[in-house]
Amino acid sequence: MRMTKRGEYALRALIDLGIAQEAGRSVIQIAELARRERIPIKFLEAILVELKEAGYLDSKRGQQGGYWLKMPMDKIKIGDLVRRIEGPLAPIACVSQNFYERCSCPDEEHCGLRMLMLDVRNAIAEILDRYTLAQVVEVTLRKLRRNGVDIPFARPFPKIRRSRK
Repeated sequence: MRMTKRGEYALRALIDLGIAQEAGRSVIQIAELARRERIPIKFLEAILVELKEAGYLDSKRGQQGGYWLKMPMDKIKIGDLVRRIEGPLAPIACVSQNFYERCSCPDEEHCGLRMLMLDVRNAIAEILDRYTLAQVVEVTLRKLRRNGVDIPFARPFPKIRRSRK
């Protein structure tokens, strides 16, 4: 499995929307997401529409509009998301659970390459299926805090003006 830019950007956008939600911002404009992640806005827009159609996101048009997580973060499994955006996790079609295709080898049952790639597919699936968006966001926020980095999307505290007497 090789993740495409579409899959990478989808995951980065969902992680950002999760961070924003944890920082107290429920709605994020697409231009802000695109600028922060350096993603072409039209490409990001197409990805977010796809994620909305899949039920992960919701949106609102207008000046106060934007995107937000519709589904709870602890219900979004990274493996499910990757499969939806990227398709099969299997590096070759003959080991795919959902997109199986017979390969050209003469003895599929005893094929060393197939056995190896089956282990690869299982390892990838096990890792991606183990994590939810909530867990990825939590780990990301923990590392940002530990390293003293400002939390993205957090609103800065308003400056208090003191009058001079």
